[in-house]
Amino acid sequence: MTAGPGSSTTSTRAGLLARLPAQRDLLPGLAVVAGATALSFAAAHLLPGLNASTAAVVLGAMLANAGLHGAALRPGTAFAARRLLRIAVVLLGLQLALPQLAALGLSGLAVVVITVAVTFTGTRLIGRWLGVPPARALLVATGFSICGASAVAAMKDVADGDEDDTAVAIALVTLCGSLAIVLLPLLRGPLGLDPAAFGSWVGASVHDVGQTVATASRVPGALTAAVVVKLSRVVLLAPLVAGVALARSRRAAASGTAVAGRRPPLVPLFVVGFLAAIALTSTGWVPAGVLSAAKTVQEVLLVAALVGLGTGIHVAVLRRTGGRALVLGLSSWVLVAGVAYTGVRLLGS
Repeated sequence: MTAGPGSSTTSTRAGLLARLPAQRDLLPGLAVVAGATALSFAAAHLLPGLNASTAAVVLGAMLANAGLHGAALRPGTAFAARRLLRIAVVLLGLQLALPQLAALGLSGLAVVVITVAVTFTGTRLIGRWLGVPPARALLVATGFSICGASAVAAMKDVADGDEDDTAVAIALVTLCGSLAIVLLPLLRGPLGLDPAAFGSWVGASVHDVGQTVATASRVPGALTAAVVVKLSRVVLLAPLVAGVALARSRRAAASGTAVAGRRPPLVPLFVVGFLAAIALTSTGWVPAGVLSAAKTVQEVLLVAALVGLGTGIHVAVLRRTGGRALVLGLSSWVLVAGVAYTGVRLLGS
């Protein structure tokens, strides 16, 4: 019996109605995320030393550990932590353009590549030595070597870890990035760095883009170099994720552990979107006003996503982790700062 012309319309309506309860479930959590996001920006405005990203993670963690993150809020905060963060990563690509790499020169590019490679490899080795779970060590290594929470989000699916692994990695990059805002400007004089060199050091060593801007802004004349170096470092996010995914896929195939009929994408779709955004910006066709608006949206979405991620940070989980993850994070922070400083001193920027 052939279905009538109204059957497809009926099924479409049924599908939309089926989705409505799930969408309504998101509203309480997203409302809390929106309020916490506004509070984070307000706090950053009132306290110049405070970064909105840091405030967002702290507010999210406070909700969770105060027992205020109830079941009604979890669908919305999870949506923010996963979907909004992925959109923010894609929009981050619109802040990058391939000519920025050319502006760095070979020496500046070498500093960026060496810093990322040594930090990523060294952090994973230290994690293995400390006995930190491999997925957690991989996420920490990615966050510290590239761009904090955005990098952790990009590597999350490839790492095949759990929510605790992600929460710990986010907590560590937030902690150390916040410490960098305070400590790195104090070290500029003793380390003998002029403003441009200091900016290059900050761009090559501080994790999150917002933390980089906050740190470099404390030294007049350092911000431009810091942003150029930092965004050039972010460009390495996609090849790093793709390289790890390819290596794991080959190991799984060689050991026969791959699941038949289940072939996850080599690179997560939003990382492909990130690369496409870089390519689009590099054409020069996107109006400056659009890029500026996209940058604002990206910053807001990232802070909102960090509120959601912050709700996954539980003091009990950090206690169960013991001091090993904290030692790993601090070691990675010292490693990235030391390698970047050596590179800036030896190779220039």
